[in-house]
Amino acid sequence: MTRAATARVVDFTELYSRQQGFRASLFDAGLLIPTGVDGVYGHGAEFTELTSAIDALVAAAVREVHGGAATVLSFPPVMPREVLDRTDYIASFPQLAGAVSTYTGGDAEHRLLLAGRAAGHDWGGHFRASDVALVPSACHSVYPTLTGELPRDGAWIDVSGHCYRREPSIDPARMQAFRMREIVRVGSDRAAVAHRDTWAARAADLLAELDLRVQRAPATDPFFGRGGRMLAASQSADNLKTELLVPLYGDDMPGVAVASSNYHRDHFGVHFDITTVDGAPAHSACLGFGIERIALALLAAHGLDRRSWPNAVNAQL
Repeated sequence: MTRAATARVVDFTELYSRQQGFRASLFDAGLLIPTGVDGVYGHGAEFTELTSAIDALVAAAVREVHGGAATVLSFPPVMPREVLDRTDYIASFPQLAGAVSTYTGGDAEHRLLLAGRAAGHDWGGHFRASDVALVPSACHSVYPTLTGELPRDGAWIDVSGHCYRREPSIDPARMQAFRMREIVRVGSDRAAVAHRDTWAARAADLLAELDLRVQRAPATDPFFGRGGRMLAASQSADNLKTELLVPLYGDDMPGVAVASSNYHRDHFGVHFDITTVDGAPAHSACLGFGIERIALALLAAHGLDRRSWPNAVNAQL
């Protein structure tokens, strides 16, 4: 998820100070646990309880909307590396991707590794990319499972999982490792667009019920390089991405996206050979909730002590 473009002139020094102060308060309260790497945090008991409650709230909303029509899935934080190729993620977002490297040498190479390590050298060069990569978005693990012809009504998937994006930052809302819950629709173009619009509205209502001030705004993904600027312009022109923003650091600062809706057209249908009953490539759309970001938004809006939160908010959770 990215922040939507804004015409507001931003005092980035002040924004940095507020981000740093908020993170420090989360550390002091034991909600987040520092690890020494920006964007990688442990979760204290109260933060874990809060994120679990948010995840359960979203799951209940999916059941309310779709009943038993949505297939509930979860995946590990790693997936076959070739999926990054098939989704074109490695072409569009190489700066965010993470591949898992492992040691494949023998005893002789290990002695070299240990000697270099003893001399203070980086041992990472002795590792080689494996056949797995870190999952960048929960829905990416879904599409390989749908290859072939869909049922007449298409597919609804409620998928959750841990994700990774290489975005080190002192902003606690920009974690490198985080959880997403996504509601995915795969089928006809009309079904995908309807799903996107329906869930953007339902997600905004759900967040408002938690007494969060939500703004819907068009957005683009952080495509890489010169070609990426053209992709972002096309995504913006065709209104393919909408974010739900909350004022995490004040009304005078850009809002932070806590959820986003995306219409992929037939991108995944083509790349994973997913077809509708008439043989056409399937279209897809998803609404993704950032679980930790929603938790941070609640803490920023209502305070770090849940006992002081409005009764109506605690009742929802």
